[in-house]
Amino acid sequence: MTVLLDPPLWPAHDTLWSHLVSDASLEELHAFARRLGLPPRSFDLDHYDVPASRYDELVAAGASPVTANELTRRLIRSGLRVTERERRARGR
Repeated sequence: MTVLLDPPLWPAHDTLWSHLVSDASLEELHAFARRLGLPPRSFDLDHYDVPASRYDELVAAGASPVTANELTRRLIRSGLRVTERERRARGR
């Protein structure tokens, strides 16, 4: 079980953002996020959005840094990935 973090590449709200995911379970992901004080509102169906300012802190706490492509591949492989079709069905 691993919590993964991609580089802060995604612009929004005057900063860059990373994605935090688990390659094993949402329970593991939520527990890690709670321990680091990530707000529940930053969870987006299969990942947490994390501002660039928190990247180093999350890596120091145990998140494994990976490329955005590796994060996506591992999330898909885990079966936890929410597809665009599923997002639309959920109104996101």
